[in-house]
Amino acid sequence: MITGLLCLLITIALYYVCKRVYKVKSSVYLSPLLVTPVILVIGLLLAHIPYETYNAGGKWLSSLLQPATIAFAIPLYKYYNVLKKHAALILVSVLSGSVVAIVSSLLLAQSMHLDNALVSSLVPRSVTTPIAMSVSQVIGGVPNITAVFVIITGLLGSIIGPMIVKMFRIDNEVARGVLLGTGAHGTGTSKAFELSSLSGTISSISMIVAALFTLGAAPLILSLFSR
Repeated sequence: MITGLLCLLITIALYYVCKRVYKVKSSVYLSPLLVTPVILVIGLLLAHIPYETYNAGGKWLSSLLQPATIAFAIPLYKYYNVLKKHAALILVSVLSGSVVAIVSSLLLAQSMHLDNALVSSLVPRSVTTPIAMSVSQVIGGVPNITAVFVIITGLLGSIIGPMIVKMFRIDNEVARGVLLGTGAHGTGTSKAFELSSLSGTISSISMIVAALFTLGAAPLILSLFSR
């Protein structure tokens, strides 16, 4: 218990330091969402601390995801008129992106000749972890493996997403939010809030819509490709 509490305090302190460094030099490769878990994993391996011991304290941070998600209601209320104006565009874009994410994951897994359990674990990688794990369990995947794929997707999305925004000169805040929320779920939403409050709000909506759509569509799409 003491070790778990110590791990919790170290995680918070490490994230704080990484965030301070990121504010000084805003390089995508210095993002605290990327650097913090890498340092933690290396530290746990070197100290021979099992994940179960770390999670005894780390689970409290996971529990904070629920009130953090509810807090998204504040910017949603603030930008209600903007959301209402672009509702159709956001919905079509998110649904299209979700279909592409599911199908591309499925085709990639099949091209690598992965077994059925790994294929099913990879398919819901582009939505937030709790929903992805539920979908994975329903379609015969391994939820813990799915969680790893989700984390990797989020981290890569938070790195590649801003590059795409810059490369294609995407100035529209709604487009930025849809891009990051649909492609990189919670991690992308965190990055979107760095761009602007409106982009973060759109991203949070996109993340939720993508998760709900994937929950219903992933089993259907998987069954169609399995025939």
